[in-house]
Amino acid sequence: MDLEMLQQRAGIIKHIRSFFDTRNYLELDTPLLSADLIPESCLEVFQTQRLYPQGSKRENIPLWLIPSPEIWMKKIIAQHRVDVYQICKCFRNGESIGHLHNSEFTMLEYYTMNVDYMDSLKITEELLLYLFKTTGRSSIDFMHITVAEAFIRWAGFDLFAAAQKEGVMEKEARRLGLELPAGLTVPQIYDLIFIHAVEPHLKMEKPVFLLDYPAFVPCLAKKSESGNTVERWELYYNGIEVANCFSEETDPQKVKEFFIDEEAEKRQSSIVQHKVNHDYWKLFEQKQGFPRCSGVAMGVDRLIMALTERYSIESVLPFL
Repeated sequence: MDLEMLQQRAGIIKHIRSFFDTRNYLELDTPLLSADLIPESCLEVFQTQRLYPQGSKRENIPLWLIPSPEIWMKKIIAQHRVDVYQICKCFRNGESIGHLHNSEFTMLEYYTMNVDYMDSLKITEELLLYLFKTTGRSSIDFMHITVAEAFIRWAGFDLFAAAQKEGVMEKEARRLGLELPAGLTVPQIYDLIFIHAVEPHLKMEKPVFLLDYPAFVPCLAKKSESGNTVERWELYYNGIEVANCFSEETDPQKVKEFFIDEEAEKRQSSIVQHKVNHDYWKLFEQKQGFPRCSGVAMGVDRLIMALTERYSIESVLPFL
């Protein structure tokens, strides 16, 4: 990386901190190693271990590099109930390295108390406007579109109607020219259609907020009143997924069920298994409960790509 890019990168991260500091968010500095993780069946992780001195009778302790600081940040939120943010390194295994992915990457994660996902959307728009101004651009437009609207517009069918009838999702996928392996679930078919028929149309010159994801895709976001969707959005810019946001689930039983289901799925599908803290859900069962809040996870390297008009993550990383 040349010196100009290093300076631009440092300046953007400095401005991110300034944005949250002036709004009285508490900056956190949590561990990169964890003895357990939130189970996410779609992610592979890196395993290591803490070694004891030679001759010690104590067994070495397995540890994992965090794919997100969420597991630590929510412990602080549960105890102190304050707006928080963190910029840190995160690690994801089993992904191709290149245009958009690197096994080690920089994450911005921020949680705001007593708000929902639409409030987080406004905060994120303010952050982007602030950062765009620091790069010399006076303004930028945003687009908001729901997942249901996106499927009708670009895939040509009603997602929720199709998902409720056996065989319809498969029929729509084949109409779109997709070959389906046998035994795929509705969420898996949804993913394939989204990647091939919807996501390519999100490559726009303006940031696109894709809202209201289907509830049949498991995550720790609150369900909407209809029950068909969850209070979640993802931010795309130039067709690249930059951020993911939830109205955070606060029901301890639903958090517990998510951990059980995802751990079972992970045991069947993941190469690298990790320990799960089966008492984590109790954070949400404390006397005062887990606060109503909304969290955003944003890939800083991808954000820097957008702000500097680069088209490869490799061009904004100091080292590969």
